[in-house]
Amino acid sequence: MANLFTLFRSVLFLFLVALVDAVEISGVQGGVNTFTGQRPARQDISTFQFSGAPFDLYILSLEQFLAQDQADILSYYQIAVLWSIAQKIARQYPISLRGKYIAAAQNLRLTYWDWAINPTMPAIVNSPMINVTSPQGPTFMVNPLYNYTFHPQPSASDFPPDQPATYHSTVRGPDSAGQSQPDMVNKQLAANGQAFQTLTYQLLAAESDYAPFSNTGYFDSRGNRYNSLENMHNVIHSIVGSGGHMSDIPFAGFDPIFWLHHANVDRLFAIWQALYPDSYTTPEVDPYGTFTNKPGETEDINTALTPFHSDNASTLYTSATVRSTKHFGYTYPEVSDWKVTPSQLSSNVRANVNAIYNPTGSIAQRSLHPRNNTQAPSTSSQNATSYQYFVNIRVNKFALATSFFIHFYFGPVPPSPTTWSYAPNLIATFSILTTSNPRTITTTTLTYGQIPLNHVLPADLSPTCIIPLLKQQLNWRVQLVDGSVVDVGDVAGLSCWVVGQQVVAREREDAFPGFGEWQVFGEVTEGREGGWSGEG
Repeated sequence: MANLFTLFRSVLFLFLVALVDAVEISGVQGGVNTFTGQRPARQDISTFQFSGAPFDLYILSLEQFLAQDQADILSYYQIAVLWSIAQKIARQYPISLRGKYIAAAQNLRLTYWDWAINPTMPAIVNSPMINVTSPQGPTFMVNPLYNYTFHPQPSASDFPPDQPATYHSTVRGPDSAGQSQPDMVNKQLAANGQAFQTLTYQLLAAESDYAPFSNTGYFDSRGNRYNSLENMHNVIHSIVGSGGHMSDIPFAGFDPIFWLHHANVDRLFAIWQALYPDSYTTPEVDPYGTFTNKPGETEDINTALTPFHSDNASTLYTSATVRSTKHFGYTYPEVSDWKVTPSQLSSNVRANVNAIYNPTGSIAQRSLHPRNNTQAPSTSSQNATSYQYFVNIRVNKFALATSFFIHFYFGPVPPSPTTWSYAPNLIATFSILTTSNPRTITTTTLTYGQIPLNHVLPADLSPTCIIPLLKQQLNWRVQLVDGSVVDVGDVAGLSCWVVGQQVVAREREDAFPGFGEWQVFGEVTEGREGGWSGEG
């Protein structure tokens, strides 16, 4: 668990060199200023799709990449490589355009989807066809962001016997006929939009310790800080997949949207690192193990991130050697880390985070995607001391046989389970992301998460007003990612309770709010199935 997000960094957009004994991951160095350290930034797909030559090359390269022979170790089916394909395509353009496309190819980097600001899937990933300018001119082509079609269909020895293994192409929220339902998926994402934004800001502004920041499994000294980057990572996977590839770990990486999602996870990690440069991975016991590490072993900053090699022989990357994006030749728009001191960088990044995720400075923000909630959220005074509330969730990671949701409601649970995931009074959804065929775990593996409440609460945020209200109005239900209903009492280890803390508004644009100690309001859920049982 300690190495979770450093591992993501090592596989996101890398130039790989095929060698006899290993595949060297050297990073993309095109467009990098070796004197100043300035390097190209990955761009948000909401703007990158209108960039012209860079986006053309991205789509054309991805098309060729997905079409490669699955037996090739450098194919999309096995290990990811994209940048070198773009260089070849750029040189095929007519002379009048070639210089522009060669320059774009040098600076080409992955794009990301910032689901905390734009919670629904980018429209461009849900269109089967796409227009680009290819070396042959304007071209209407199959969209490689839409899905990945297996060629050939993997054998039973390649894939576990899960439902996604039966589909010939990747799907998102499949119906009974195995067809993607992007509108249904987007309704679920939109229903969680304000929660995504609140959790992202809270995590970046309030959590300075890498261990609770990074993952849902860490417990030592966690207190009631149950939010984490993995917490948000998991729910995006589960909702986008909803029974398709993204919601099942062994298959998730085949869906092209996986890379847009993981690039954003890496981006949030890079932002957090700029804010808190002195905190990083600490030794932790890995209860699951990997293909090379036994379950129960302790992993630390020097644990090998197999199978990712930094040379063509036996040297493997570790969390120590992938700590910075500099080595891999990219950054993000919010993190310009050249020609500044660490203190200046942190200040600049705080201002960027505030501008993106909390521009008004208020804690209780009106939803960007109003859904006719029974109680309209309201904004608090920017200069006031206010309160914010969350639901903490603790549950056995392998309580059920697959990934699942816990939906929370302000008011009655909707009568039809088919609307649970996007009901007007849905507060937010918490997700456990696993595999449909989990291996046997001999010990109880608890995982921890958090959802925000303020966006459905009235203007008076004092505990004397909010706690009696939540006792009356807070409800939750459990549902598998395929829509099947599970009785709350059948979910091993499930416990949900309300916590709150005082918040003092920020004083400057490059400062974060002040956060008080957590207070447990166990009485809100005590005595109910899956309610508080003395935690905190």
